[in-house]
This record gives sequence, C-alpha cells and structure tokens, in this order.
Amino acid sequence: MAHLFEPFSLRSVTLRNRIGVSPMCQYWSNDGMPSDWHLVHLGSRAVGGAALVIAEASGVEPRGRITPFCAGIWSDAHAEAWSRVTRFVKEQGAVPAMQIAHAGRKASASRPWEGDRHLKDEEGGWQPIGPSPIAFGGTGNRLWRVPTEMTVAEIAATRELFVAAARRSLAAGFEWLELHYAHGYLAHSFYSPLSNKRTDLYGGSFENRIRFAMETARAVRAVWPEEKPLAARISGTDWVEGGWTVDESVELARRLKSEGVDLIDCSSGFGSAGAHYPIGPGWQVPISERVRREAGVPTATVGMITEAKQADEIIRSGKADIVLLASEFLRDAYWPLHAAKALGIEKGVRMPLPYDYVVNGR
Repeated sequence: MAHLFEPFSLRSVTLRNRIGVSPMCQYWSNDGMPSDWHLVHLGSRAVGGAALVIAEASGVEPRGRITPFCAGIWSDAHAEAWSRVTRFVKEQGAVPAMQIAHAGRKASASRPWEGDRHLKDEEGGWQPIGPSPIAFGGTGNRLWRVPTEMTVAEIAATRELFVAAARRSLAAGFEWLELHYAHGYLAHSFYSPLSNKRTDLYGGSFENRIRFAMETARAVRAVWPEEKPLAARISGTDWVEGGWTVDESVELARRLKSEGVDLIDCSSGFGSAGAHYPIGPGWQVPISERVRREAGVPTATVGMITEAKQADEIIRSGKADIVLLASEFLRDAYWPLHAAKALGIEKGVRMPLPYDYVVNGR
C-alpha cells in the first residue's frame, strides 16, 4: 500500500515522494518572462522537499495569457529564462514541470488584486478568443469581453502553438509537461457545453467538444519525448446544472490515456461565473478518486489539502497518486519536511546539507 513518502514513477521519471507544488499564477512576469521571483518561489519549494514542482500556467502565445503579467513560453528567449529555474529545481532533487496554457475567453484580465476584470485596449488589454462568442461573465456583463469565435484554421494554428511550447519546455529542461485543460481556459471552454455553442466539428456532441483537447494532446505527445510524462489538468465538473460532468471527465480521461497522457490532474470549476462550489477540506478528492478508479489512469488531486494525515490518507486509500498543494505551500515552503515529522517517517525528506548540519548537527 502506497503512502505519502513512497516514490512514484511515470515512464522514466521517479518522484521522491507523492507531494507536488500545484501551478500557481504569480502575475509577476514582464512580457511573459520568468524572473528572480519565479526562481525563489519554485526553488524554495524544491528545497523544502516537494517532489514535483509545477510552474504556473504559461501562455503559448501573448494573447493566451490571463493577464499582461502572466508567464509565457512562446519564444526561445522564454525557454532560456526558464532553464535557470529548472536547473535549480533539479539540483534540489525535485522534478521541474511546465504547465502550458491558453487562457481563451478569460484572457486580457487584470490581476486579481486589481479588480479581476477584463482590461480595455488602452489599459494594456487585447481581444480574447474562444470557441463561441460568449463572455465568461455572460454576454450582458460589461466587465468581461465577448471573445472572437475561432475559425477552424485558428484552432489548428493554436494547436501548433501548444506543440511549439512543448518543444520549448523540453529545451528549457522541464522533465514533466502538463496541458492546462481546466478552469474555463481555452480547452475547457471547448469541452464545456456552457461555453461552446458551435455547430461544426468542434461543437455540439461530446465527441466534437473534446476534439480540440484530444487533437492537442495527440500533437504534443508526438513531440514530447517518449520517456517523459505528459499530464493534463481538467475541470472535473463545472458545478453548474447543464454543464460538464464528472461522468464526462471519466470518459475524457480514458481517451486522453489512449493518446499517451499519463496522469490526470483533477481540479474543477471556474468555467462559469455563476458556479457555486462545495469548498472544504479535500473537496475535489472525490473527482480524482472516480477518474482514477473508472478511467484506470493515475491522478493528482488538489484543493484544501493542508494536513499530513489528510494527504497520507488520500494516497493510502487510492484516491490519488499525487497530492498537489497550493496555498499551504505558500504558508509553509517546508511542508514536506514537517509532514514527514508529523507522520513519523524518518526517511521522508531530509534538509539540504547546509541546513541539516546546523539544525540537526549531522
């Protein structure tokens, strides 16, 4: 029976434990470039004992960013800048992962602490794109722009942007790649019936709504090395009647697995401004458990996982293969070290030598 500090392997990559840093937008980039902030933010969690360190959602093109301050990986210069982060993370014994993303209709937004709304052109904003001309907040909400409906040619071109971003992620030294298919961003807005009202091959039926996600996964897997893991973060449910369901997520996971996706990162929601979430400790774990059991694919889970025993129970009971922490890692960059001590696991995580010598005298 696996536990929180047992290694976990996918393809040729082995994580030292089952604890990962969930991708967290920092809104601290200039023209998409990672900075010293990203080196410290991600590097400190690797020092603290995390096994998997996932960089924040990084745009595959400038208009694919959520805000003007979001990270990107649309040029070779971005890949070179990220390589400084990946080198340090690997030096600390963790696996660096990149999450490639396109914000779709939720792009061109202000930072959350600046109003969390769409920006006008004169404020540094731009025209977002999506499967249908439906604004995130509804067509009558003036705070959110109505996206331009993508043509089939634009869909194909965007798929190729993900492929280019995958190649650059490899050049940057990332060893694990995640496709951001969640939270109301482009791929999610295609597969959710709430945001996709198309009548062509990319809309209507389940098969058509998942087409962009499937085609993109297939194209990315073709260029991402066979020995390296490919994951996809999904919104397991929209939490809205008539929206995307967990049943559909199970089927999507099965199909993504057939295309070479190795792990499904199970989040949920954030595709509809009117959703109501049952937020509480481990509130998204049941989604991960169902996808893992019914689709037969490894999963990661996230959402108010804060206690060592809670995280360990998720792994021991087979509800997920990896637990991802977000806010808790911001409160405590050394959470894995403290979790190992709380669980009485001596071989859990060891401090880096300069710290270990001073603190433990060894």
